[in-house]
Amino acid sequence: MMRRMSSEPVAMNLHVNSETLTLLSNIKGLGFTDYEARVYLALLAKSPATAYEVSNGSGVPRPNTYSALNALATRKAIMPVSANPVRYVPQPPDVLFRTIAAKTSELCESVANQLSEMTVDPGERFVWNLGGDKEVHAKVDEMIANSRISIWFKADAEILRRHVAALREAVTGRHVRLLIILYGEDPDEFRFNDLCEVYEHEGTGFPMGFADNHFTLTADHREMLTANCEETVTASHTESHAIVTMAISLLRHDYYMAEIFRVFRREIDLEFGPYLRELRQHSYTPDQYALFEERQREQAGSGSARVSTRTR
Repeated sequence: MMRRMSSEPVAMNLHVNSETLTLLSNIKGLGFTDYEARVYLALLAKSPATAYEVSNGSGVPRPNTYSALNALATRKAIMPVSANPVRYVPQPPDVLFRTIAAKTSELCESVANQLSEMTVDPGERFVWNLGGDKEVHAKVDEMIANSRISIWFKADAEILRRHVAALREAVTGRHVRLLIILYGEDPDEFRFNDLCEVYEHEGTGFPMGFADNHFTLTADHREMLTANCEETVTASHTESHAIVTMAISLLRHDYYMAEIFRVFRREIDLEFGPYLRELRQHSYTPDQYALFEERQREQAGSGSARVSTRTR
């Protein structure tokens, strides 16, 4: 009497659990086929072993076992150690996968170099948007670490303090020139050596406008980042020559303004009012001008407090 063939798949004799299934999946992720991964694990469990024994141990059909063994031997994941019958042993996992990692790394580097010759540098063409405090400040640290010539940084003292170690290393370790437009009261805090130039914004460092919740950074006259810190931290980064040139021009004019205010503040105040009041009234919206007046009163109060402290 003919027996009915079972439609159930052949089960692996390996102890299959979730951990084994995950391991199989990871091995396949490194370029092994399902049968190759099963055969390799079977040999790790018991070797030396013949193709017949590997088939029984892995649950892989015998014809497919021979194909998998030949493929694994070609990539030196296993090797035959006897003849008639042929028995196989696996390459130790640490040796095998260290070799695969090295070859994969070399291949990825080679492909990346070849592709880079075929494509236009995207940094030159695009503005990349960044979001979140961690991502934005990580990019700032990266720009500072990669700088070799110059860093121009317009920011509040609190922002600068987050990067003071990286800035100091750039200036003292790599002799990068540093120019800072400071919102703050103590320029000397960021003068690490003679390569540092620190200028108080508009000669006082007090934020009369609305840029104190922003900061702008350029590195080596090659890349720039500008960020907004009002609610969530967002930023834009680019190597676009036109945009980098614009950022450098704006920072350069902040430096000009700081020096002009330092020398001619009395004449400027007489002509335009304290803190360029008439110019700001002409260019601000009513809400912006109201905030400007509020900040002006705040600055007057803090100035009086400092004078009172000094005369006690």
